Amino acid sequence: MRKRIRKAAGIKKAVSIAGGQSGLAQMLKVTPQAVQQWEKNGKPPAERVLDIENALLDPDTSKPRVTRHELRPDLYPVEA
Repeated sequence: MRKRIRKAAGIKKAVSIAGGQSGLAQMLKVTPQAVQQWEKNGKPPAERVLDIENALLDPDTSKPRVTRHELRPDLYPVEA
């Protein structure tokens, strides 16, 4: 059984981990308004998903703290 992820859960988690919209925007070299729009839409644009995942790697384990599936389950379904 697959775990369903709420539409905006991934981007909200990313913003939280980054310390807010401005923090995530700085990491990605975009404006805070861009990040705000992603939250409003419930997902980041496809071309930013891997950038977000890589920007939020756990420094101890090098594993993503927010996964591409959490950010865009429509593009990155859970692997079986």
